[in-house]
Amino acid sequence: MRPIEPPRGAAPADYVIIGAGSAGCALAYRLTEAGRSVTLIEFGGSDIGPFIQMPGALSYPMNMSRYDWGFSSQPEPHLDGRRLVTPRGKVIGGSSSINGMVFVRGNPMDYQHWADSGAAGWDYAGVLPYFKRMETWHGDPTGAKTSPWRGTDGPLHITRGKRKNPLFNTFIQAGQQAGWPRTDDYNGEQQEGFGPMEATIWKGRRWSAANAYLRPAKKSGLLTVVHGLAQRILFQGNRAYGVEILRKGRAEVLEAKREVVVSASTINTPKLLMLSGIGPADHLRQHGITPIADRPGVGANLQDHLEVYMQYKSLKPITLYTYYNLLGKGRVGVEWLLQKTGLGASNQFESCGFIRSSDAVDYPDIQYHFLPLAVRYDGKSAAKGHGFQAHVGPMRSKSRGTVRLTSADAAAAPEIRFNYMSHQDDWAEFRACVRHTRRIFDQPAFAPYRGEEIQPGDVLQTDEQIDGFIREHAESAYHPCGSARMGAASDPMAVVDPELRVIGVEGLRVADSSIFPRITNGNLNGPSIMTGEKAADHILGRQMLRETL
Repeated sequence: MRPIEPPRGAAPADYVIIGAGSAGCALAYRLTEAGRSVTLIEFGGSDIGPFIQMPGALSYPMNMSRYDWGFSSQPEPHLDGRRLVTPRGKVIGGSSSINGMVFVRGNPMDYQHWADSGAAGWDYAGVLPYFKRMETWHGDPTGAKTSPWRGTDGPLHITRGKRKNPLFNTFIQAGQQAGWPRTDDYNGEQQEGFGPMEATIWKGRRWSAANAYLRPAKKSGLLTVVHGLAQRILFQGNRAYGVEILRKGRAEVLEAKREVVVSASTINTPKLLMLSGIGPADHLRQHGITPIADRPGVGANLQDHLEVYMQYKSLKPITLYTYYNLLGKGRVGVEWLLQKTGLGASNQFESCGFIRSSDAVDYPDIQYHFLPLAVRYDGKSAAKGHGFQAHVGPMRSKSRGTVRLTSADAAAAPEIRFNYMSHQDDWAEFRACVRHTRRIFDQPAFAPYRGEEIQPGDVLQTDEQIDGFIREHAESAYHPCGSARMGAASDPMAVVDPELRVIGVEGLRVADSSIFPRITNGNLNGPSIMTGEKAADHILGRQMLRETL
């Protein structure tokens, strides 16, 4: 017998997906495309509006409670006790509607590590077909439009900025002068090097998972989007059959005829699993929750990318500082509203780099975003006057954190503890980031533009001084992952198996960045969408795609 439960809401669907974010939207699209009915639960509201749809306004939505969950970490002991913000999208499209729109697949060796750690079938040969299936790659505006490594007819448009500001190409040139190669497509055959950066922008608009997948899925007539707070997954015995949500102050049950899929983010997915009785048994009992499956890996293995901003004054008035005032922002906004062109049509991350911290490293472990403005990523403060900066940070920190419940109340925020910089190797890697960046900006290409170093400042040279700068100024790159790790079913710390089925129960899967065994190189939106694409074929029981490399 089922326990006493609230009244049923929408009619039962084949699948109930929790979370209309990057993976959830892709999954809903592929399931409805295959003729299956889907109920998609999203707590956030509409993504319509210029703050989300205008790429140049990217710093606004992640600072608005309307669109962001407002999470932050516990005081981080290795970063002077600072609490670092952890933006997660609380809106249709999830974090793809509030992120920086940078598109990175990751490195092929990232996925080999996944496979070697127990995620069979998730090596690069197993994920590349899904990256290709999901994208329409528009190439370089001045170069190739096709590539055997890229997709041509997927829902997600991948474009490149025009790099009109000379500083974008100067950064690429300086990287080459410093001894690294150029790469014309870091998402293709060669990630290592300096080159143009790619973005999920199309015709001057943010091309989020909602625009790419959800709106087309709605046209099928098989998708029902329900706005409400998922409170717990419901089980009959150990089989999931539905989700209890709170909608308009009233509890309702949404039933799944086949399966429930959690795509609620690296923060909210482990929280919901634990609220539903899946997680470390002792921790659940502390909050009065009866364990259904004792999975100690739920909420463990939390990872993220940290970065610092290396900033320089510009000797020429050619940076975005010209527009960093009320009148300038107004002009940019009006042009975008009327024509979807101009500075508002770009995220302003148009060149980048992926390098190795030393020759002893197998593949790139440092990422660069270049920006022709000296400003915080969240836009809260800018240097006075013209300047430029590189966001730089290590890609594969060995530090691990946790997500834990603070209450059995689904409305309560979880406890997030990243343990940033808790592994000794992180410090050596970060020092290499600072020193390599100085080497790049010291190249002849920057000589006409490079003024004094704003941050960290030339006076900081020793290991101890650089470590102090990192403790005080390192910020999250907003790439949390890994809190419901994928692995072999026999692995006691794995939460899902390679088909994304939650181990220990039936009828329940997870499909989002929480399943990553180890963080991938670069921004995580692309791998998150790929996870939704690949999850669909697992769920539908199809022959999995593989690429001959």
